[in-house]
Amino acid sequence: MTTEVLVLYYSHHGSVCRMAQQIAHGIEKVAGCQARLRTVAKISSVCEATAETIPENGAPYVEAQDLSECAALALGSPTRFGNMAAAMKYFFDGTSEHWLNGTLSGKPAAVFTSSASLHGGQESTLLSMMLPLLHHGMLIVGIPYSEQDLLTTTTGGTPYGASHVTGGNNQLGLSEEEKRLCRALGQRLAETARALT
Repeated sequence: MTTEVLVLYYSHHGSVCRMAQQIAHGIEKVAGCQARLRTVAKISSVCEATAETIPENGAPYVEAQDLSECAALALGSPTRFGNMAAAMKYFFDGTSEHWLNGTLSGKPAAVFTSSASLHGGQESTLLSMMLPLLHHGMLIVGIPYSEQDLLTTTTGGTPYGASHVTGGNNQLGLSEEEKRLCRALGQRLAETARALT
């Protein structure tokens, strides 16, 4: 039986999408696990707008069944002033039915983010994403310090979850340490999901 791990993200410039792909690689290193990449639509600051049903590129938009069918969830968002992006917050604001039904309760979850600078609020963003997951009854999985890259990275990486420093103009790709930490987080999440199912 395949264990589905939902990798749900919002990515404005592509960095969080690239992290999601690395996390998916880590998930799929675990026998019997499969990553399901999904994204959320942008929101309008002027009025409620309807997005196309299929994104122009990247992963499909998340649907209610993705939450109910997953055995675990990796949640990613860029940092917006030390918080998750509005599009991700908007999505979670609409998950009351899942909360009432306990759809996500007892499932493991992990978080990941990117920011322009090293001190751009990555850890507070990761913590902000954990809050709705805790309300849903999810079990938070981080990155342990047994992952040596946490001790040596000069770019992203935290025990709260994977992170990436993009640079002021989004010019920096994922460092090798950031890639390894993303994959390690995905693998740890998948192993936890397998152990719980």
